[in-house]
Amino acid sequence: MKISTPALNHLCPQTLYAFGTLKEDGTPNFGLFSWLSGYFDKEMGVMVCISGDKVTKDRIHATKHFSANLITEELLSLADYFGHMEGYDASKMQVPVETERGQVLDVPILAKSPWAYELEVKQSLVLDDGEVFFCKIMNVLADERLCDESLSLEQRMQTVRPVHTVRQTYFRWDGTTPGDWKTPMKMVQKHMQG
Repeated sequence: MKISTPALNHLCPQTLYAFGTLKEDGTPNFGLFSWLSGYFDKEMGVMVCISGDKVTKDRIHATKHFSANLITEELLSLADYFGHMEGYDASKMQVPVETERGQVLDVPILAKSPWAYELEVKQSLVLDDGEVFFCKIMNVLADERLCDESLSLEQRMQTVRPVHTVRQTYFRWDGTTPGDWKTPMKMVQKHMQG
C-alpha cells in the first residue's frame, strides 16, 4: 500500500558533481551540486539547476562556460568542503586541490574526477529562486578505464564508485553512508589546520 506524502525529494537519489568555473583573476572555483541531468534536443546536452546566489552561478553568467566533475568516494571530503564553504569567502579555495584545464574550454577540471563535462551554456530559464541552464557538451574527459570495452559496465562503475545524496546524507556506491552533509569536509579542514 502507498500513502500520499508532502512534496519532498526524500527518496530521490542525486549523483554529485563539482561545477568548476574560473574567477575573474583566473583562479579555479568549485561548488558542489546535484541537480544535473542529460537531455536530448537534436544532440545530447546537459541541464543543471542552481538555486540562490552563488559564485558559481555568477561566473557561469560571466563566462557561459563551466565544468561538471563527477564526484567519487575518493573526492567526497573535498567536494563536501566545496559545497558547504561560502563561495564569496576569498579563503574558500585555499585548499590543496589538483586541477587541470579543460581541453576545449578554459574551465578548471578536478584532476581526480574520472568523468568531467566541459559545458557551454546555450540558454537558461530563470525561476523564482533558481535558474536552469541548458548546456552544449563541448567535450567529455573520461578516465581511460571507463572507455575499456573489455570491462563490463558493472566493472567500470565499481572502478568509479560515484557518490549520491538523499535527505542531506551521502551514500557510497554500495549503499552505505560515510555521514551527513558537512561530515566528510571535516577531514579537509583538519588537514588544512595542520
